Amino acid sequence: MERSLSPLKPRRPLDKGSAVKLQDFRIGLRVLAKDPVYSLVSILGLGVGLAVCLLLLGYARYCWQYNAYIPDADNVYIVKQRNNLELGTPSYDQAPLLLLAAARTAPGVTNAGAYVAWFPLTAELNGQLRKLKSLTVLPGFAELMGLRVIKGDLNEALSRPDGIAITQDTAIRLFGTSDVLGRTLQLRLSTVDENRSTARIAAILRDPPANTTIPFETLNGPNLSLVPQTMRGQLLGESDWLGYLLVRVRPGTSLAAVTEVLQHAVDDAPNARTIPPEMKERLGNRKVMDIKLGRLRDAYFDREVANNFTSLAVDRGNSTVVTGLVALAFLILTLAAVNYVNLATIRLIRRQREIAMRKVLGASNGRLALQFVTESLLVSMLATATGFVMAGLALPVFSRLMNRDLDTMLSLQNVGTALGLGVALGLVTAIYPAWIALGVRSSLMLVGRPDAESPRSKHLRQALSVLQVAAAMGMAGFTLAIFWQARFAIDASPGFDPSALLVVDLPAGVTARDEKRGLLAELSQQPGVAGIAISGDPVGRSKQSWSTEIKREGGDAVTIDVKSVSANFFEEYGIKPVVGRLFDSKIDHEDNSVPIVINAIATRQLGFASPEQAVGQTLLFRSMANGTPALITKRIVGIAPEIRFYSLREAPGAIAYELWSNSATLTVRASGSIADAERAAQLVWPKYFPNSVLEMKSAKEIYAANYADDARLAQLLALSTAIAMIIAAFGVYVLAADAVQRRTKEIALRKLFGTRRRDIGKLVAKEIGAVILLSAVLALPLAAIAIARYLATYTERTPLAFWALAFALLVSLTTAAIAGARQAWIAMTLKPAAALRT
Repeated sequence: MERSLSPLKPRRPLDKGSAVKLQDFRIGLRVLAKDPVYSLVSILGLGVGLAVCLLLLGYARYCWQYNAYIPDADNVYIVKQRNNLELGTPSYDQAPLLLLAAARTAPGVTNAGAYVAWFPLTAELNGQLRKLKSLTVLPGFAELMGLRVIKGDLNEALSRPDGIAITQDTAIRLFGTSDVLGRTLQLRLSTVDENRSTARIAAILRDPPANTTIPFETLNGPNLSLVPQTMRGQLLGESDWLGYLLVRVRPGTSLAAVTEVLQHAVDDAPNARTIPPEMKERLGNRKVMDIKLGRLRDAYFDREVANNFTSLAVDRGNSTVVTGLVALAFLILTLAAVNYVNLATIRLIRRQREIAMRKVLGASNGRLALQFVTESLLVSMLATATGFVMAGLALPVFSRLMNRDLDTMLSLQNVGTALGLGVALGLVTAIYPAWIALGVRSSLMLVGRPDAESPRSKHLRQALSVLQVAAAMGMAGFTLAIFWQARFAIDASPGFDPSALLVVDLPAGVTARDEKRGLLAELSQQPGVAGIAISGDPVGRSKQSWSTEIKREGGDAVTIDVKSVSANFFEEYGIKPVVGRLFDSKIDHEDNSVPIVINAIATRQLGFASPEQAVGQTLLFRSMANGTPALITKRIVGIAPEIRFYSLREAPGAIAYELWSNSATLTVRASGSIADAERAAQLVWPKYFPNSVLEMKSAKEIYAANYADDARLAQLLALSTAIAMIIAAFGVYVLAADAVQRRTKEIALRKLFGTRRRDIGKLVAKEIGAVILLSAVLALPLAAIAIARYLATYTERTPLAFWALAFALLVSLTTAAIAGARQAWIAMTLKPAAALRT
């Protein structure tokens, strides 16, 4: 083989391979380092979009994984029921415990268990009371749930009268260590000193995940010594008391067959057979109780079920909102990707000479495409790392915003999802710049004529910019409408002034005890307390709501909500009558069954021509007398104004007020500040209820809780809108920069012919204005439809809602003006001589 005689080394042939190589990444890094501002904007833009997307998708997955930790969770169902004896009764996810035995015999059922929250336990440690999330569980529950024991014997914990099981985190919270097996815990149950006991920790359990509708800190069996003997019999016998029933079925089992067995058991229950004839007549062809099965995996999104006084406090979600957040996540990511594609395309146009030279030197189209794919992947991977760090830093704030424990959201699985999303994003965003690069014509570049971007390519980028601005504008209008409606609902008058009212919840089962009377007497004498009223529920909450049939003599029966209140209820709430009088502690005796107060809606439904005509008339009120249904005669003493017992999403209905002081909700009217009334309650409470933790909230806080989800959604959308606006601002900036670059020579010639600076600025303003106009035409009608659909769920709406669209347009114009100001200034100060030389 002959050696070359040339003193020069032979030229290395240009690589025409089609595989990504390390050299491609080195070139990509040099390209990024050459223009740090462009690189920073590209990486941060994509990084912010990825961070928002990761948080929202992680939250959606968290919601969709509720109860997924339970073995074979897709085949586990919860028994729901609706009691038809009372018209308008909602569904509950609690059913008679007598169904447990029937469920175990149903075809296809492999396991059945139950739990109740009747006996909330309180632990006493170092002289302080701590309320526990405790469940009393029946046989079969532990196996069905697949509970994981760290130490101890769970069967012993659930069977012994002094045994209890505790979760690991609860042990650490109470004792400072998880090594608590065999240690004792002082427990209290209700309001009297005798109901306290010492329990031995016989098992330590893994904590249930945060996304569960069966949360617990401690478990005990029905044999726990604190469980009253009479209730123990109800738990283990053929009881019609309500509890949570779970069944696991084999795959392919007919749910209709299982439901039929349970329905038959309810129909044949002793109580169902002893229903009075008049009630059977009212039922018609309906069952006494309708039974249905609901998949436990869907329980988080089950908005059909209502709460009662024995309900377990669990989170509920809205599947439509979660789906909307997923769409929002991909929208934000798409906006960020579009922003990067625009930046990459502008940068590519400036690199046309480099591309042409590489083509002349023999680079294949495949090699060029791989180079741009590599650069895009490099940016997306850096953006993914940046976004993951941002998501981790923002997670605590995001968790508080969503009111969920999301600490486990950034798991290894989600890290893998983020990397996959970053790779996919890099590949997708490389397609358009690579296509532009492959279309560069080297012949034009070699003779010094730049190969301008094609009109189709330019219009496509402009369309993408319009979509960016339109998305941000529409989100801004919709977000502002939600915020204004939430504020309108929270600030709407409930029919009285709640600012001086404090709501105190009494422990269960103390409605007629001496402790309650003693607390009322002493608390009413405390400085800072002006008065105390009693009711079944505070305004804005409905755990004790009930309804019955009421009719006039000779009239048709009407189902009306009944509110049980004390004689001074209207006085303490500061409510005045519409006609007649309201209950008066100076006139009416507590628990008097004769007087009744109704609202104007009830007068119309009962057939009275006017509120004035209703006062003094008698009504037949269906109630229970000695356990037997009976019609009680009541006399209307007055008509009450409309009071918002529920949220603005529910239309006002007919309400009747009866005198009944054996309820468990106290409303304390403060003579000064709410804080003074709170201190008074804290001072008196331990004397009468030493076994119970004091629970109190301001009336305004309870009422506002109805709109907590709306407020959180508005905050989340506001944050997303701000990010979308920033991304849109980048898009407008790129559009303005492109316009100035494309029209540099035109601007120079205009200046030479005497065009004024402000007219040059108008050229840039017209380009941006056209984008805003097209964005408004596209976004505002869609936003108006979204706002109308959102407001349709409310019975009363803020008059400002659709003004949000005008405000969104103003914000978009301002953002675009700020984003394009620098490029407009560059165009206005352009030197014609320098521009024409280049």
